[in-house]
Amino acid sequence: MATAGAGPAFDFSAVRVRGNSSFRLTGFEFSSSTIPQLSPFKSSSPHLAFSPRGSSHFARKNIFQASIDGVDSLGVSSLDADNIPTPIVLIDQGSDPSATIVHVSFGDRLGALIDTMKSLKDLGLDVAKGTVTTEGSVIETIFFITRLSTGRKVEDPDLLERIRLTIINNLLKYHPESSSRLAMGEAFGIEAPIKKLDVDIETHIHVKDAGPKRSLLCVETEDRPGLLLEIVKIMSDVNVTMESAEIDTEGLIAKDKFHVSYRGAALNNSLSQVLTNCLRYYLRKSETSEDSY
Repeated sequence: MATAGAGPAFDFSAVRVRGNSSFRLTGFEFSSSTIPQLSPFKSSSPHLAFSPRGSSHFARKNIFQASIDGVDSLGVSSLDADNIPTPIVLIDQGSDPSATIVHVSFGDRLGALIDTMKSLKDLGLDVAKGTVTTEGSVIETIFFITRLSTGRKVEDPDLLERIRLTIINNLLKYHPESSSRLAMGEAFGIEAPIKKLDVDIETHIHVKDAGPKRSLLCVETEDRPGLLLEIVKIMSDVNVTMESAEIDTEGLIAKDKFHVSYRGAALNNSLSQVLTNCLRYYLRKSETSEDSY
């Protein structure tokens, strides 16, 4: 898909993680555009096999609108904040033994995501399988991703974060109205999300029992670039191993889950409390810093 007339690029070559230069998100670039990503088809059945083949066209006007097969990708109501759905990007590293599963949804506004597939391939990834499912008015695209070099699932936290940010960047690029629903819209979108003092997002951290060999760490906090690397770095500082992750970005909120262990066993109460306190301290400290982005 052609992307003529793209807006300014935002260089995001490094994400600082508590001042530790060994945890940097390298070689990444944010870009902003006012060109919508079109929907080559609209799913009317409960389940469709994903196919990247097809063509599309667009008309660029003051109000973003494009149509193919009678489906509007963006309409007049797109700029009405009350009608904008919540973007969701979920990266599941644990459910499939051979692939990393990525779920992407933005109400009924997403199409084939051909440009997103290309961006993921540019990261050295292969989209092994893709499906599009519908539930009510929500269209969800599911990618099964492996590394081109090994054919195996993605385990590197740096690359997992780059996958997440690449998908969010494409949402901001082809669906600019999503910026009002994404934390990164404040820095890279056309409209910053509205944050009210009485509904500030709080940080919630819990460690739960998941058997004798591992524990389940649940982290809910305000989303920002590099968040996954911050969490992994804090785990490393207290010698906790991340075995698998489910990285769930729902609009402004990150709802992440990690299976973790300490020397091959579940975390005891003392270590769980240490990990919880460290995460709560450093994540809240980052939230209040003026240069979080």
